[in-house]
Amino acid sequence: MKALLINGSPNANGNTFQALSMVAAVMNAAGVETEIVQIGAAAVQGCIGCRQCLKTGRCGMKDKLYNYIYDQLDSIDGIVIGSPTYFAGPNGSLCALLDRLYYSAGAKLAYKPGATVAVARRGGASTTLDRLNKYITYNKQPLVSSFYWNMIYGMRPGEVQLDAEGAQTLRHLGQNMAWMMKCIAAGPAHPELGEERAWTHFIR
Repeated sequence: MKALLINGSPNANGNTFQALSMVAAVMNAAGVETEIVQIGAAAVQGCIGCRQCLKTGRCGMKDKLYNYIYDQLDSIDGIVIGSPTYFAGPNGSLCALLDRLYYSAGAKLAYKPGATVAVARRGGASTTLDRLNKYITYNKQPLVSSFYWNMIYGMRPGEVQLDAEGAQTLRHLGQNMAWMMKCIAAGPAHPELGEERAWTHFIR
C-alpha cells in the first residue's frame, strides 16, 4: 500500500516538505509506504487546451515531472498534495501541473483517498486548501480531513516545527489517511451509477 505526496513548493527541503514529512512519518508507522515528489523550481507548463489527452489518456506535453507522477498513478492507493501559500492560493506551478494531471488522468485517481496541506506565513491558508480540495472533490475521491483544517504556519525553513497545533493536525491527518486507505482496500468495490455522463452547456 502506497501514498504519493506532492511537494508543491519550489524549495525542496523547506516548510512544505517538512509538513508533508510529518504526514508521511505517521503513515509509515501505520504500514503505508510513502514517496514525496518535489515539483522543483523549474517552470511548469500549464494546460493549453489541445485536448490531446482525450485521445490518448495522457497529457500531450509529457514533460519529465508529469510523466513521473503519471507513471505512479496505477500503483498508488492515495495522494496528499501540499503547497505553500502565495497570495492566498497555491503555488501557480503546482496548479499548472494538477490542471493537466487531473484533466488527463483523473480516472486513475478516482475513489482513492486524497488530502491537501497548506503552509503559510500568516494568512491565506484556508483559500489555498479550498483551491487544492477542488481537484479531489471533483474527481470522485474521498477527501480526508484531520481534527482541524490541514494548515501549518512558518516562514523560514524549519519554523513549522514550532507550530505545535499545526504539527499535531498533520500527524492526525497521516493517521486518518492510512486508516481510510486500509478501509477502502478491505471493503467492497466502489459503486458505479450506471448512467452516461450528462453535460449541460449554457453558452453556445
